[in-house]
Amino acid sequence: MQFAKDSFFLALQARLGALNPARTVTINGATMPAIAVVENLPPAFAKPKANTFYIEWGSAEALRGDANNSPLMSLDVGISYYSLGSVASMVDRGRLLTQLDAELLSICQPLHTEKMDYTQSPSADLGTSVFWTQPSFGEGKGAATSSARGKGVTDAAEPHQDARVERRAHLTIYFFPEVTLS
Repeated sequence: MQFAKDSFFLALQARLGALNPARTVTINGATMPAIAVVENLPPAFAKPKANTFYIEWGSAEALRGDANNSPLMSLDVGISYYSLGSVASMVDRGRLLTQLDAELLSICQPLHTEKMDYTQSPSADLGTSVFWTQPSFGEGKGAATSSARGKGVTDAAEPHQDARVERRAHLTIYFFPEVTLS
């Protein structure tokens, strides 16, 4: 499953870098396209940054397969992001959220990528693909109703954190694992 996760994430990261080279985030001193996997972030970077896409893996399921074949697997994916706007009055928060929505739709196209093994250098093509559904977008929410605020997420570097607008998109990825059923 890890190869599918890595392939999906790195495909979206490369696509975001090509689509909007200015949308970057700095993590551990490295600047990269502004998309990250929550489970891979160091604890010091657990607080989300504005205008950055955060991937969270959900439940996985074997959809079909038998003793001779690998099952087709599905994995639920949540992608969350928020905006504080680009001006001091923050009146353009909604416009920037809509821009992030459009970027997410763009980087999800095409709805597939090759499955690669990134544990070696150079990476190796595993001979199958990872493919996914179109993202479905939850309603845009202000921080007063956000789940992150309910968990006490704040960031002193962003003094108007409570004025953010956020969204969570959902999609499902599909792939064949590197194991067979026995």
